[in-house]
Amino acid sequence: MGKKTGETDLEKLIANMEPVLNEGEYVFATTLDTASIPRERTICEIKEKEGVTVILSKSDADALGLTYEYIAAWITLNVHSSLEAVGLTAAFSTALGNQGISCNVVAGYYHDHIFVDKKDQEKALVVLRGMSSMGTSGMP
Repeated sequence: MGKKTGETDLEKLIANMEPVLNEGEYVFATTLDTASIPRERTICEIKEKEGVTVILSKSDADALGLTYEYIAAWITLNVHSSLEAVGLTAAFSTALGNQGISCNVVAGYYHDHIFVDKKDQEKALVVLRGMSSMGTSGMP
């Protein structure tokens, strides 16, 4: 087993989340054939029994003729969280949910990525930054 990296302490994770809004609009689309979708254009892919869900920019989805229903903003938490960390997703999804903000989360090796409705991007940033400034005492 390799050396574990990334933060696991919930208080430190929340205090150091450093949410950053990625420019642009992003969508979730599904397809049965990924051959026509250049891998360098996708942010994420997940295989499901119904097809492959891809997350990519709205402009790329439009150019590829993919259909979608939801236009999202993409927020990256710059803290290097461990994949074994407990509670971070629950903490921020609860805080966002308490403000009526739906979130879709993708965990990468280094960071958590949150997709929220484009119209809620600024409100979501305020909530996430507020959590960092309050630490775990600000958790619901």
